[in-house]
Amino acid sequence: MTAPTPLPTHISWQPLMVAALKQRFEPTFLEVIDESAQHAGHAGANELGLNSHYRVLIASAHFETLNRVQRHRLVYDSLQEFLDNGLHALAIEFRSN
Repeated sequence: MTAPTPLPTHISWQPLMVAALKQRFEPTFLEVIDESAQHAGHAGANELGLNSHYRVLIASAHFETLNRVQRHRLVYDSLQEFLDNGLHALAIEFRSN
C-alpha cells in the first residue's frame, strides 16, 4: 500500500474538491463548504481551522438511478484523496436536478 499524495494543509481544499466533483459527476448544482472553523476544538479539527469538516451539496444526473448509500459511496470514493489527507467529516446533501 502506498502513502497518500500529500495535499497542502495551509490552503483550503474547497477548489480542489469542487474540481474533483465536477470532473467525476458533471453536476447541475454543486456547493462545497468548508465548515472546519465551526468545529474548532472538536475531534478531527486542526489548529488552522481548515480542511477537516466539509459539506457538499450536489445534484447530478449520475445519481438519478442510485439509492442513497450508492450515492454517498460514489462521492466518498471521488474524495478519497482528501479523506486520506485528514478530512475528518464530510456531510453530503443530494439535490434534485
